[in-house]
Amino acid sequence: MEQRQTGERVLISFDYAIKRLLRDKANYEVLEGFLSELLLKNVSVKSIGESESNQESPEDKYNRVDILVEDESGEILLIELQFTQQIDFMQRMLYGVSKAITERMVRGDDYIRVRKVYSINIVYFDLGQGDDYVYHGRTHFMGLHKNDELLLSSAQRDVFERETAGDLYPEYYILKINNFNGLAKDSLDEWVYFFKHNIIRDEFKARGLDRAREALVRDNLTPEEQKFYDYLLHIRSDNLSYFASAKALGKEEGREERVKLAAELEKERKEREKLAEKLERERKERDEREKELERERDEREKERDDLLAEITRLIQHGA
Repeated sequence: MEQRQTGERVLISFDYAIKRLLRDKANYEVLEGFLSELLLKNVSVKSIGESESNQESPEDKYNRVDILVEDESGEILLIELQFTQQIDFMQRMLYGVSKAITERMVRGDDYIRVRKVYSINIVYFDLGQGDDYVYHGRTHFMGLHKNDELLLSSAQRDVFERETAGDLYPEYYILKINNFNGLAKDSLDEWVYFFKHNIIRDEFKARGLDRAREALVRDNLTPEEQKFYDYLLHIRSDNLSYFASAKALGKEEGREERVKLAAELEKERKEREKLAEKLERERKERDEREKELERERDEREKERDDLLAEITRLIQHGA
């Protein structure tokens, strides 16, 4: 186990922070720093999608978060964070990109208004086969006979400010966090190190990490949120343990036993996710009650101030 240096603190995990602390515009600098380091260009966060409005199932809201980001040229970036074992993740990436495009279009819009999308996926499970920890995918239109790449016409280049046909199509980034060996050799590695360990080392200088050191402290959560966060960490730890056990047992048991075990594990996972959903719903209800009490208190104080003002006016008038 790596020794933590003096002054380094374990911070809130990035995925949880996005759902809570990083929704505050004051903390957008954290997200903008990571994306700028990955894409090698300056970007700014425009909106963070509400989990309830962009998920396919109740438990997804704890495993996925969608963020829309634009750079200075108006490009859309779709960031999807995924944390559970899912064999269909590649298709989910494609679905997310398609959704990002169509949701930005209005019925009757010209297709020229379709904007490029980047899908950035940070995964904490074994996705595909590959030893690297950062993968980049894009579309290329190649000639079957001449092996040349299809370029845009001069008029298209003037309009879209791009060179090839593939430049207009979505690009994908996959960060396989578990493949990272822990040696931060550049600014992007510093971010990946944080994703893996929830620690920002004192010598790290990547853009956005300074703000992350301040914003992602556990003490910034309310006592209720801290309990909920600890519970989600427990769920994640259990999931990793279950999948590791299933993988180990799969080497010894037959296919029928593996399928049965996988079904049992999936059932348990969904039960834990439902409980997490219930806790989240209760937290929101408490927040709403607190807001209502705050509104009632403000109304009472206003009525009191109005009454005092009226009494003062009557006294002065009588004098």
